[in-house]
Amino acid sequence: MRLWEIPFSTNVERVTLALAHKGLAVEHVTVDPHDRGEVVRVSGQELVPVLEHEGTIVFDSERILRYLESLFPEPPLWPAGDARRAEVDIFVDWFNKVWKRPPNLIDAGEDASAHGLQITASLDLFESLLNDRDFLFGEFGIADVVAFPFLKYAVDANADDDDRFHQILRDWLPIEGHPRIEAWIARIDERERA
Repeated sequence: MRLWEIPFSTNVERVTLALAHKGLAVEHVTVDPHDRGEVVRVSGQELVPVLEHEGTIVFDSERILRYLESLFPEPPLWPAGDARRAEVDIFVDWFNKVWKRPPNLIDAGEDASAHGLQITASLDLFESLLNDRDFLFGEFGIADVVAFPFLKYAVDANADDDDRFHQILRDWLPIEGHPRIEAWIARIDERERA
């Protein structure tokens, strides 16, 4: 298995968390974020992550995560029951299509104040999800993998990471008053990455 990635990519981190959870080894192919010709050559598009496995090329972090789950179901990322799986799928869809929209709009140059407040307001939701449990939906799983690489910027101050999108997350995710999120970030951050 090979994984094309750029440094500090939130979507790549999703995949490396999932690979490690499943005990899967991967060869890392680091790509210059300013020259994605190799990614285009391999996948026909320029975004990372891109996974190559036994001749199959998969891109988009969510598609890669579903691909891994279908081939390597143990240990699972998604819950077994249909209703629980549907709940988690709704969360993943919400996170990708709704939660990620405000920071992407700010990054694209739209007014930060209105969109930033949406990011900040979401912290109360995550704090509630973590009431009386260590992970977003009880057991470690896909919801944690999908959300952590973004929410970690509430406490991440990596001086080597000057990515504008990540700075937007740092600016609009004030951790004060959210002890359960802070503890959750620490728990997930201790997990292995492939």
